[in-house]
Amino acid sequence: MRISELLQQPRRSLSFEVFPPKSSTVFSSIQKATFAIAELKPSFISVTYGAGGGTSAYTLEMAREIQGRYSVPALAHLTCVSSSRETVAARIREIREAGIENIMALRGDLTPELEAKDRSQWCYHHAVELVREIRAAAPEACIGGACYPEVHPESANQREDIAHLKEKVEAGCDFLTTQMFFDNNLFYNFLYKIREAGILVPVLPGIMPITKATQVARAIRLSGSFMPQRFKSLVDCFGEDPEAMQQAGIAYATDQIIDLFANGIHHVHVYSMNNPAVAAKILDNLSRILEP
Repeated sequence: MRISELLQQPRRSLSFEVFPPKSSTVFSSIQKATFAIAELKPSFISVTYGAGGGTSAYTLEMAREIQGRYSVPALAHLTCVSSSRETVAARIREIREAGIENIMALRGDLTPELEAKDRSQWCYHHAVELVREIRAAAPEACIGGACYPEVHPESANQREDIAHLKEKVEAGCDFLTTQMFFDNNLFYNFLYKIREAGILVPVLPGIMPITKATQVARAIRLSGSFMPQRFKSLVDCFGEDPEAMQQAGIAYATDQIIDLFANGIHHVHVYSMNNPAVAAKILDNLSRILEP
């Protein structure tokens, strides 16, 4: 199923994100965790690509298995940073041949190694270029794009960021997924602003359950997320007790999701970090709320 069609349905749903292994030595354990999440029957599962496309082969293999074995729609990530047009064309062709109709088009993170390189000769500099490429090569594809409720780290301000986002949607994005956020008011404010700007495609809010205190610094580094005081207090109180921190982090994420549902948002994306226990607990917390 095309994710854009799924997002038009009024039934409340959750989707989850998983990431492929970095090497074959841990493939079986990560595959097992991924399949355990697929067994929970989320609305779809998003499979990341890895910095610089380093795990691209595993991305496609996992997406194919999720969709074929568990009948759960898969969203295969595709990044273009430092890639050639030939490589991107080959990846798009492989995704289509695998029967995957949903593609998440991303520039990709600039790792320290990539930042140190001369980027003047790169074929792609922004995700909008990849969106155009996918749309031209696969007109039937459902294309997703990323957005930042708290402004992309490389944008001068939110107005500029939303202008670039509109350009990406006009290039062919069918839906958007936000980076993680920990204050729902930031999402509601962002949604209002992009609708005012004429961006009308479905927007999936992205929620990350912080179940370890060590995840906080990484979350801030990756997305520049604002941490509300009540979340900081949670980490201060429970951060040194792993079991308590996991329980508190799941409760906080569940509370965010309930608030989103209560305010008319029907579909939420969860960055589940390959943890089926966390995914299952959130679904259990919302069992009655998610009923048709």
